[in-house]
Parts: sequence; structure tokens; C-alpha cells
Amino acid sequence: MGPKQIITNAFKEGRTKLLEHEAIEIVKYYGAPVAEARLAKTPEEAAIIADEIGYPVVLKVVSPDISHKSDVGGVIIGLHNREQVVNAARRIFDNVAKNAPSARVTGLLVQKQAEKGLEVIVGGLRDSVFGPVVMFGLGGIFVEVLKDVSFRVAPITEDDAIEMMCEIKAAKILEGFRNIPPVDKKSLAKVIIAASKLLEENPEIDSLDLNPVIAYPTGAVVVDARVILKK
Repeated sequence: MGPKQIITNAFKEGRTKLLEHEAIEIVKYYGAPVAEARLAKTPEEAAIIADEIGYPVVLKVVSPDISHKSDVGGVIIGLHNREQVVNAARRIFDNVAKNAPSARVTGLLVQKQAEKGLEVIVGGLRDSVFGPVVMFGLGGIFVEVLKDVSFRVAPITEDDAIEMMCEIKAAKILEGFRNIPPVDKKSLAKVIIAASKLLEENPEIDSLDLNPVIAYPTGAVVVDARVILKK
């Protein structure tokens, strides 16, 4: 399903936030590498999907009414076989029914669990003056506490994206620092460019947040995506 259809469906359902599997699909459409993920409706379907995408996997509840999945017991990581997936899926459904009884549940996101790496964040918003603007920064404390980010007005080229990485105060970490290996900047640039194109070509999108994006010495992968539509 293409971006326009995904966005149209969301508006038809009265939503201004894409569900997580929709957000991942739309980011993937624009060329960003993503952790493979599919929507399951039942524990048994989740197990079938997990077998197909390979272990370990993560399960996350998908609901238009739940913003913080972990708070309601809606996320379980480190699942290594069918039995674990089925049991975890049932536990998530039970947790949500108990902790968020009024929430509508679309299903479960079955997602390939990404290996550990350096966490970064790629974001974007539609500024009233400049139009689509893209952001890059390191994840975790660097964004939350130090506000160490760089910005560019779309459209973004690969050179622009790499310049953004060089502009943050913690840029040296991307080059490799102590026990942290250097990251693949060209793969990260693909994510930044995808965010730029997504905003440029879809004026219905107000903002997006790709967090975390896991960066490796070779490659990068978007793990979580949040896309907000204009009201």
C-alpha cells in the first residue's frame, strides 16, 4: 500500500496519527532501511510471521488509543521461538485489556529485533515559514538533555545529510570513540533523505519521528516510526 492510500485510510478512520505498521511502511517506501515488521491479528498469526521474518522478534501492541505501549504492558522483547511468541502475544492482549480496557486494539506488530548499535534520531516537521524541515541527532540523553541536534530545510541531498551529522556537538562519536565503532554515514543519509522526501511529497504530514534509528559500522535500521498528520 502506497503512502497516499495509507494517509487516506487514516483520515477516513478519523486518525491524525499513523499506526506503527503504517508509519514503518511509509518510511520504507521512501528508501529508508527498516527493521522488518508485520501486523498480526492473533497470537497464532504472530507466530507464523515470526517464523517467516526470523528470530529474535519483538511484539508491540498496535492501537490508535495507546501512545506509551510499555506503560500498559504492550511490548515484549527477546522472543526466540513460536511458543514464546504465542505466550507473549496472549500476555500483551491480557495486559492491555487490564490496563487500558477502553483502548481499541488493531493487532500486534511482529518486528525483527535489531542488534545493538549506536542510537540516533531523525525527525521532521512542517514549519510555517520554512516548510519541511529535517532534524538529526544522537539518541537517548544527547537529544533529551543536551538538545544536540542539527536541522536542514528540505529537500536534502546525501551531502546535506552528511553535513548534518558533522554539525552536532557529539559528531566525534559517529567517527568512532573508545569502544564505539564508526558508523555507516551513507546508510544514515538514506534515512535522512527518506524523511525529507516523505515530508516534501505528502503535505498531509505534519511531523515525523524516527527514534531510534540504530547505526552500525555497516548499515542502519529504523526501529520505531511515528508519523503525525495535519488536523
